[in-house]
Amino acid sequence: MVHGRRGARRGIEALPPTVYRFLSLRGGAGAGRGLAGALRDSPCFRSDEFEEIMGRKRALSNPVESIRWADGTPALEELLAQPGTLSVRGMNQGFEAEVTRIDTERDSFVLKRWNKDSNPDIGFQYRLLTALSQRGVAVPETLGWGIDASGHQALLTRYGGEPVTKANVGTMTALARILSAIHRIPVEAFGSVELPKYEMAAYFFPGIEAHPDLEQTLRQLVARIPETSDRLIHGDYHLQNIVERNGEYAVIDWTNGQAGDYRYDFAWAFVLGRIYVSDKLASAFRVAYLKENPIPPEELRLFEGIACLRWMLLHRRGGVPQGPRTLKKAREIVAALEGIVPKGLLD
Repeated sequence: MVHGRRGARRGIEALPPTVYRFLSLRGGAGAGRGLAGALRDSPCFRSDEFEEIMGRKRALSNPVESIRWADGTPALEELLAQPGTLSVRGMNQGFEAEVTRIDTERDSFVLKRWNKDSNPDIGFQYRLLTALSQRGVAVPETLGWGIDASGHQALLTRYGGEPVTKANVGTMTALARILSAIHRIPVEAFGSVELPKYEMAAYFFPGIEAHPDLEQTLRQLVARIPETSDRLIHGDYHLQNIVERNGEYAVIDWTNGQAGDYRYDFAWAFVLGRIYVSDKLASAFRVAYLKENPIPPEELRLFEGIACLRWMLLHRRGGVPQGPRTLKKAREIVAALEGIVPKGLLD
């Protein structure tokens, strides 16, 4: 422990840059409050010395200013011109991007930078989210997109809340209606925003050729039903991609947004709900969705089978969350799809 005023001064000067980075990313109402509070309350530091440390924290580069913005709204210009300090902290990180929350005195924003293996078209995401917002779809308000100093694409949106972690029948009903509304938007409604189109098996099942048993079953199922691509789909609709704030929901992570088959999009969301939420709540989601957007039962069973195959592929590659009951739930779903998905594929 450092004692005395003279020692305290050496303590401040000795604090490494990683401390300031930690304070910047975790400060405020997060995990870093404990460290900042400890520094503030420590007898080793005068109040002016604590403010010096925190001042260095606030003086760190503004991540919004470090990006070369390719397109943006007046709200982005206001944020860039806003005087005062910003609070910057990390959020839950995804597989594809680094996510940062930026707080001002009046508002909050989310900056997402694709600095990992994925390299999607973020300019398209920006245009798509803008178009969806204009149509009243529950998505975060976009402020701009651009390229950071390392050449990574970035997207700035208004903070829409935290991912849904607790659900009930009302929650699942509301989320089903949001997805149904998305699926009722025809491709031509997007005008100048050209939605990409992909062959479903090629896009959602990369690498399946390394698993001949899965590939053969997938080919058989796809051959039994004509594929359509005349509606907007999200591609990965589940609770972690839906945020909530003050009772309002917003759908995030549109990396897989495309013109596709809405039946598959729904089936994937339903299967994930059964595995990771509960049969009861997934059933509520199913009932609410089909009430607004009916799918013939036999078609739905086929697409549920296709969704199960995708989960199995990701499971074999270690790309799905695992809990103590995950495999048991997956096997129950496969058992209910007798004649569509062979039981042995999960053994």
